[in-house]
Amino acid sequence: EEPEHVRRAHGGYFGVFAKLLGDHNNGAEDDGEEEEEEGEVWVAYRAARGELPQEEEEEGYDGFVVTGSCSDAHGDDPWITDLVRFLQKLIACRKKVLGICFGHQILCRALGGKTGRAANGWDLGVTCIHPSHSTIKRLSVLHIPPHLPVIECHRDEVWEVPPQAEVMASSEKTGVEMFRYGDHILGIQGHPEYTKDILLHLLDRLLQCKLIQSSHAEAAKASLEAQKPDREAWKRLCKEFLKGKLFSTQYIVEEAQIRSRLG
Repeated sequence: EEPEHVRRAHGGYFGVFAKLLGDHNNGAEDDGEEEEEEGEVWVAYRAARGELPQEEEEEGYDGFVVTGSCSDAHGDDPWITDLVRFLQKLIACRKKVLGICFGHQILCRALGGKTGRAANGWDLGVTCIHPSHSTIKRLSVLHIPPHLPVIECHRDEVWEVPPQAEVMASSEKTGVEMFRYGDHILGIQGHPEYTKDILLHLLDRLLQCKLIQSSHAEAAKASLEAQKPDREAWKRLCKEFLKGKLFSTQYIVEEAQIRSRLG
């Protein structure tokens, strides 16, 4: 269950994602289940409760976002295995799917990759990830910087990307911070949607549950003061992907035109 604080202060995680990715300026509705603005409809399905779109509903959606979870993507709970099968159907139909943190890892699993506990332990706070040279070139139209801070909160990671997948970014602690599969699957280990307030609240919860030590929390808080996550850059990247523009021919042509003018 999502924290009461997030529901009260941010409209729940559904509200947080809708505000980040939707083409509107308003927050999610009070019920946190559905929102419609300017022709866009965002609907929440809670997979951990067994809620997944029915087959006749899938066709009505242009894309899907799989969010974070306190569960392990490598686990075998019935809802997790059901989610893997559902994602495999979406992948086969070439639906746009964006995975964040747990979503990043479960997409990797659905595609045949490997996930598990992170070799370097918890990654908490603001982490600077480094897009690959090819990623920077490909996304030059979006003005994505070579160093991209994002809030992280995870102790699992992608061990091995699926066959034919491309690693798009890494960091000092995590080898696969971002990957893509074709032009319809994008996984991001960090949390572009998180605010400072959300992370601080999560750190308190992790401490109360004795899942992290106070030294972990202090280091994470220090990272929040040292640098800010580039939420606007992440917002551009995620929205352009969901709109089908991130890996489109149009971007390749525009990028070539820019290089030609500069050349």
